Amino acid sequence: MHNEIETVPLGEAIKEVETAITRLALLHLSFSKILVDEFGDERGSELVIKSIMEYGRRINEVVNKGGQDLPKWGVYSGEVYQDEDGRYHVTGCNLAKIFKEFKELNLGRLYCYVDAAKSMDSDPTKKLIHTSCEACGDDHCTLEFIDTTEEERNSFLNRDKKMKYIDQRLVEGE
Repeated sequence: MHNEIETVPLGEAIKEVETAITRLALLHLSFSKILVDEFGDERGSELVIKSIMEYGRRINEVVNKGGQDLPKWGVYSGEVYQDEDGRYHVTGCNLAKIFKEFKELNLGRLYCYVDAAKSMDSDPTKKLIHTSCEACGDDHCTLEFIDTTEEERNSFLNRDKKMKYIDQRLVEGE
């Protein structure tokens, strides 16, 4: 067995993560397109949102067990920071870049429900929502934590179709 430690230059590692993010974006678009084609816009989108909410729950489960949420590099090509009011600002979302390239923002933006799902699974009284979203056509993403309503908590818990309204910016992106 070979015990040498291999190092990879940061730029090369970032390109590898960007490749994986591109593949993730294409997988999301492909599954979403088939669901919408098979079940129609409304029902297909509902199924995509349910799936993404489940995906967010699973990510939160991994994080709660000590796993990592997002890679440090390669998901975003721009700036990521939190302002003095606690809002997150992100530019250069590589997922949104692929959604735009394939002219599929309507399906791509559904991926963004993952943020509300992860946060609500961690603390049902709060949700991380978009006030701007690159996958909706905005020039950057702004995310902030806000309180959930009892109806939102119930929708999330019961996986009902009202989950669509948990992040209003994503609904407005339609």
